[in-house]
Amino acid sequence: MKIQNEDQVAARLESALYSAGRPLTVEELIKASGTESRQKTLDVLDSIIKKMKSAFKAIEIVNLPDGSYVFQIKPEYSSSVRKYASKPLLSRATQKTLSYVALEQPISSKQLLEVRGSGVYTHLKELRQLNFIEHQTVGRLRIYSTTEKFQKYFGIEGDVNVLKQKLFKKIRK
Repeated sequence: MKIQNEDQVAARLESALYSAGRPLTVEELIKASGTESRQKTLDVLDSIIKKMKSAFKAIEIVNLPDGSYVFQIKPEYSSSVRKYASKPLLSRATQKTLSYVALEQPISSKQLLEVRGSGVYTHLKELRQLNFIEHQTVGRLRIYSTTEKFQKYFGIEGDVNVLKQKLFKKIRK
């Protein structure tokens, strides 16, 4: 689907740069723009950069030496705002547990314990509090799976089996 409206292209580029939290290549930005046009993507990006320079004092989009682009705080402000930067929603260990649940679901607490170790109980409690996972009790075991909130939060649409197929493809690469 090609998107031609310049405002839509700009919105998609802004969204991609803001949410990425890392530099994006021109190829990634072309994909995000929905235009399939390198020139249109770069023209709109240039327009956004110019508008940002006049509208914002502390944030910017920068073209890095490797050709990628990043949305960032200007260097002169980064040290003064570091204390306000938020911590990640989930620790790396909890993220790994969540990805394992997503990949292997439905999965028992026993299987999770074997793979992730005893810290898994803390991870599971945190993930349940966030409503990213749910469980059913079968005998003495709890069987975990992801929730609809998990899917919405991470932008996953459709059947869990489709998610599993996508995850398997990424792992094999």
